[in-house]
Amino acid sequence: MFSRSSWLHLRIPFSYFLLPVFLFSLSISPNFNGPRMFWVFFIVHFLLYPASNGYNSYFDKDEKSIGGLRHPPPTKKGLYYLALSLDLIAIVLGFLKLGLTFALMLLAYGLISKAYSHPSTRLKRHAVVSLMLTGIFQGLFTFCMCYVGINDFGIESCFRPDVYIPGILASLMLMANYPMTQVYQHEEDEKRGDITLSIRLGITGTFYFAAATFGIALSGFLIYLYLFHGQRYAWFFILAVVPILFYFFYWFLLVLKSPKAADYTHTMRLNFISSTCLAGFFIYLFLNRTQLLQLFEK
Repeated sequence: MFSRSSWLHLRIPFSYFLLPVFLFSLSISPNFNGPRMFWVFFIVHFLLYPASNGYNSYFDKDEKSIGGLRHPPPTKKGLYYLALSLDLIAIVLGFLKLGLTFALMLLAYGLISKAYSHPSTRLKRHAVVSLMLTGIFQGLFTFCMCYVGINDFGIESCFRPDVYIPGILASLMLMANYPMTQVYQHEEDEKRGDITLSIRLGITGTFYFAAATFGIALSGFLIYLYLFHGQRYAWFFILAVVPILFYFFYWFLLVLKSPKAADYTHTMRLNFISSTCLAGFFIYLFLNRTQLLQLFEK
């Protein structure tokens, strides 16, 4: 259970790529509560996500690169129990530190992530279903879960437009990125019978889909920021996504010259650039909304 290979398959650093969802939720939260912020961050990124990664790895048994692991070691039975243990710890800790609603949302996320990977359900095999579930649960649902946990609100708070609209935008961003995480895994996925969205679209089709979906998400973000926060934030968001767009189209040109460029290295670079730029913007939004930035300047 505590073997090095099992811990590697948790892919804890990979949680960084989902950090913008937490930061976005934090940036619009009205209650500035340090301990609750910490526990939501810790439980989601160091327990919930790693448990999901480990569970997924155990049933995938990938032999080639996966997200966060260039050379994944063989999986062992201990990984299965380690992933379940982290899930249980997350739920118990979530209940003790943040309340019943947050704990139940953790449970729901864990069940969906298991249905995604487990052979009896294997939602990953269904291209559109997996896209929608991944986008909704890693985006809107996690956004609302963090919002509930940070602010000590009930689930009803998630049905307000100022909460579910940014949550939907987070889902759109993740839907744009989702097939890009599959673009270098066609051989492994086809071997298991997982006909992913990227396989259906093809390599170039995956890039076209990502560009179109990201364009919709970008437009939505600009309208949302302009209406809810002000024109200045919309301009800063444009500046934040410029490096993402630049690298995406640079990589696409490489792929058009040689499909072999659709590889693990370029995928992880795009993920890192996207996460870093978006995280930076949401931190800026958080510091301004809480007036901490003005305090630091003084």
